[in-house]
Amino acid sequence: MSRVRHYIRQIKNGRLKELLGQLGWIYGFARKHVVFIGIFTLLGMSGTVTSLISSLVSRDLVDIITGQQTGKLLATFAAMIGITLGTSCITQLSGYVSNKISIKIDNEIKSQMFDEILATEWEALTRYHSGDLMMRWNGDASVISSGILNIIPSFINYLFRFASSLFMVLHYDASFAVFALASIPVSVYASRTSLKKLQQSNLSSMNIGSKMSSFNNETFSNIQAVKAFDLLPLYSRRLRELQKEYTQARLKYQRVAVINSFILTIVSLVVSYSAHGWGIYKVWKGDITYGTMTMFLALSASLSGTVDNMISFIPSTINLANSAKRLMGVLDLPKEDYSHKEEVAAFFAEHKEEGVGISVRNVSYAYANGTEVFENVSLDAHPHEVIALVGPSGEGKTTMLRVFLSIIRPQSGIGYICAGAGTPESDAPKLELNASARQLFAYVPQGNTMFSGTIADNMRNVKEDASDEEIIDALKIACAWDFVSRLPEGIHSEIKERGGGFSEGQAQRLSIARAVLRQSPILLLDEATSALDMHTEHQVLQNIMADHYPRTTIVTTHRPSVLHLCKRVYSIHDKQCTLLDKAQIEEMIKGYS
Repeated sequence: MSRVRHYIRQIKNGRLKELLGQLGWIYGFARKHVVFIGIFTLLGMSGTVTSLISSLVSRDLVDIITGQQTGKLLATFAAMIGITLGTSCITQLSGYVSNKISIKIDNEIKSQMFDEILATEWEALTRYHSGDLMMRWNGDASVISSGILNIIPSFINYLFRFASSLFMVLHYDASFAVFALASIPVSVYASRTSLKKLQQSNLSSMNIGSKMSSFNNETFSNIQAVKAFDLLPLYSRRLRELQKEYTQARLKYQRVAVINSFILTIVSLVVSYSAHGWGIYKVWKGDITYGTMTMFLALSASLSGTVDNMISFIPSTINLANSAKRLMGVLDLPKEDYSHKEEVAAFFAEHKEEGVGISVRNVSYAYANGTEVFENVSLDAHPHEVIALVGPSGEGKTTMLRVFLSIIRPQSGIGYICAGAGTPESDAPKLELNASARQLFAYVPQGNTMFSGTIADNMRNVKEDASDEEIIDALKIACAWDFVSRLPEGIHSEIKERGGGFSEGQAQRLSIARAVLRQSPILLLDEATSALDMHTEHQVLQNIMADHYPRTTIVTTHRPSVLHLCKRVYSIHDKQCTLLDKAQIEEMIKGYS
């Protein structure tokens, strides 16, 4: 009764519903390949049929050899060889179909996850470390793709094998079925008691594996800092601590599995030797032939083995469900709204000549932990203008750019894309800021954001059909052509991972060139000139302003030296955004110099 009450509590707590939901999610991928899965199932069933026929032919062969039955020895032997070859062909074909299904489903899951992760709201995605995401994307997806065939198709095959073997045994001598079926209650009980431990230890080891993947990912990404601070001993020790934790979790899972397997093996041995003894007794009495005894022993082993295989679905299903749970946790995160792309494109096409600006009104934003960044902020930026956001580090300049890009959503207030020099209060056409409006932006974030590949590859990431001449023109505007032109391969020179092979200032100029090449009506530069000398910084901004393209440019900076070039300067400080007058700007410039 206590066991019954336990399962009732589990059902009330939603564990069964959760498990069914996870398996249902997996089925969503499997049903797209129902034809191939059906073929795989039929191949498995045909393999069972040939195996049963083989046991009958084997019986006849033994009886012919022992003289207990007359027949054509060569014909029976040839049939045995033919059945063996047929079984081998079925096995190979089944393996091919299995691999084909697994690869297709693996690709589908990973491509869907890739698209969903990219479309997930940035704030929600930051709950997960990039290494953890990689572990889920790569490891858990592979577990599901390889495990789908181990649920319904294999279970049906095992069930069919069990039923057909049992039918054969009952048809020829029902007494042998007793030995085969005697193991079922013990096997079920042993597996049932280990179910919860298997689930907990498996999920624990998966989570620790993700933690270790995150650690490795972060270490390799920051290997320069690790070396600079001489942190090699510390990080080596931390890795070994994680490995130890992972080993303990995996061994805990294996211990439970080994104990369960050992119990099943003991039960199988008892059943097998009991069946052997009973078979010898039946032959001694003359009730059956030697061939019939070998057939019964094979069928009895098939029965008990099939039961064990079906029971082994418990940990396999748990592993599969845990992987589905981890993937669903990422895929269920809130998604960005890209449903207005055509509307935004049409809006820009209509106002391309005059350009578009950006305005925010009464915007407030606070981090998830409740820390307020700014409140009731309003500002405007129009075409052919350079607008500056200044203020101490950490006061919200980068956060404001993320609001413009709709990477984060403010708790209150609203932002607009406005035609020309219009504002939200005017009659000028406008659209609300949303993820679809990013097609109107070019962005140069802080830090090195170049991708591995050639310089031309990096440029064409934002404009696939860009000609070499267009790329060179953009490099000239960003003051990058002077050093690129001296490279042996020019724009076809290789960039290593994270911009390796170039200085910070060179990488910044390449990033600016890439943004300029995009020819977007709104350009955001987030400390994008911080690694440049003042002369180059002035030249880059002057080149951008000299371009006749109706571009709205917004820069964030710690260095007031470029403020003379800006139409308006906003100071973000103490949660407020204040428009500075000329005197305040001059004072800020003097204070910096």
